[in-house]
Amino acid sequence: MPLPEGFIEEIKFKNDITDVISSYVNLKRRGRNFVGLCPFHGEKTPSFNVYPQSNSFYCFGCGVGGDIITFVEKIENLDYFEAVKFLAQKAGIQMPENNKREQEISNIKMRIFEINRESARFFHENLYSEKGKVALEYLRKRCLSDRIIKKFGLGYSPNSRYELINHLKAKGFKYEEMVNANLAYVKGNSYVSARFFDRVMFPIIDLRGNVIAFGGRIMSDQKPKYLNTSDTLAFKKSLNLFSLNFAKAENNEFLILVEGYMDVIALFQAGFKNAVATLGTALTTEQAGIMSRYAKEVVICYDSDEAGQKAASRAIELLRPTGVLIKVISVPDGKDPDEFIRTYGNDGAIRFAQLIKNSGNDIEYRLQKVARNYNLNESDGKIAYLKDAVKILASLDDLIEQEIYAGKLSEKLNVAKDSIMRQVEKEKRKRRKINDKKQFLQVQQNLSAKNDKLNVEKFDNLRAATAEEAIIAYIINNPESDREIFSRLSGDDFCTSFNRKIYSVLQNRFNCGKQFSLTDLTQDFSREEVSAIAAMLAKEAERMSSKEAVFEYVNVLLFESEKLDKNKIVSADDKEIMEYMKLLREHKK
Repeated sequence: MPLPEGFIEEIKFKNDITDVISSYVNLKRRGRNFVGLCPFHGEKTPSFNVYPQSNSFYCFGCGVGGDIITFVEKIENLDYFEAVKFLAQKAGIQMPENNKREQEISNIKMRIFEINRESARFFHENLYSEKGKVALEYLRKRCLSDRIIKKFGLGYSPNSRYELINHLKAKGFKYEEMVNANLAYVKGNSYVSARFFDRVMFPIIDLRGNVIAFGGRIMSDQKPKYLNTSDTLAFKKSLNLFSLNFAKAENNEFLILVEGYMDVIALFQAGFKNAVATLGTALTTEQAGIMSRYAKEVVICYDSDEAGQKAASRAIELLRPTGVLIKVISVPDGKDPDEFIRTYGNDGAIRFAQLIKNSGNDIEYRLQKVARNYNLNESDGKIAYLKDAVKILASLDDLIEQEIYAGKLSEKLNVAKDSIMRQVEKEKRKRRKINDKKQFLQVQQNLSAKNDKLNVEKFDNLRAATAEEAIIAYIINNPESDREIFSRLSGDDFCTSFNRKIYSVLQNRFNCGKQFSLTDLTQDFSREEVSAIAAMLAKEAERMSSKEAVFEYVNVLLFESEKLDKNKIVSADDKEIMEYMKLLREHKK
């Protein structure tokens, strides 16, 4: 049972899309609309657009779009029902009951939370049992106190494929629920086996205090060293951070980004309660955006090996567009934060605080990193270093930043600052040409619809599909013209099945006297389909088609739908061919 029509209307009316999105994105007015840096992918030039007239948003960079509900779903990592509930609470609206489909999804998620919580208890109890003796010794060798072990709910998964399964079964959980939580998997067609066994267990907790997943570390040299819960209905790796629940509670101005769970826990024990880590993957755009919402500054503290340095460079690229201040710590002797603190014992916290204090920002870090590749006492080394340094400065958008670092390079290498700035400008022009070419190729590709996965027929029916999209967008934006368009055009006149589906939904809603703004359509289409409809609305906002132009699109569609395809031409009789030639002549007139 879908949510009541009037309820969605009330949600839309009491939650202005511009106000909601501006609490996450710094928006600037551009004519009737607003633009900003997309929170869903890293970018330096704003391509994220908000359209108040159609209550929609669309990013021309990554193709994500939708309405206010879609935005909240994605930015807060919620499903549709939770996003509606979030907006209802924000506006002080009471949620209706008995939404069967969404309630079923919500119930599955709740059971995942419950089974994860019970599993976390089981793992923790096992850690302090005879079975977990080796695991507990391992954690104590890593200098973790019982207080910290309990604070993070650390545990041990027994060296058995079935012990957790049997425990959960006895607690009333079904095999299906264990698989839904990714705590178990079906082996063949016969029995269920535990995913985690003989590992130190790290519960992953969200900002609401739910255990949403686990990380498990093997204590031997076997691979993989860490095993993490795969994505479930309650957990997405790319949208969560380990220990953000504790870091957020500290309400600090900065976060420390480290690589591993043990680094986070060691720092927490040393008094740095604002450390977070990714969950078995490299930092994602979404995680960078999440950190920018809770801190003004991010201190990156990755391992000093080559892999760690590459990961740090990648993290800088993703964090820069969010607007946070970035600093980078280089831990001496190639140690990670956990090793560093343990090495210095009682002085570890003081020494680590000094590392933070002495850390340089991301530009200084990148300049120092490339400087290590050259002998700056030789002319050839200076020239090669300057070429790399110029590329770094050219990547900056802020002219003042460029001037400051060009000045520092000038003093360091005894080269005129103006010469350095000229090279920076030359490199920026080169980059602009490359980016313009990339954007042009991307636009060409988008226009050709070669890679359109939702509307696979668009590539072979480009003229008709373009007209279809313009008509759909116009109908949504101009309800006063709907009756006239619907009377002239049926779903059968559409050449592509995806657009036909959208048009048919609009027509059915019109016949039933229902509204069909993008928000009204979110219950009928998937998130990807809503993004595609938002793209149509975004293009229409740029076009601003007149009524006359739209009826030209209607004529195009009627003509395209009457054209004979190749197969029909081969099998057509004389009468059909004569009628078709007459149609072509009339259209040319």
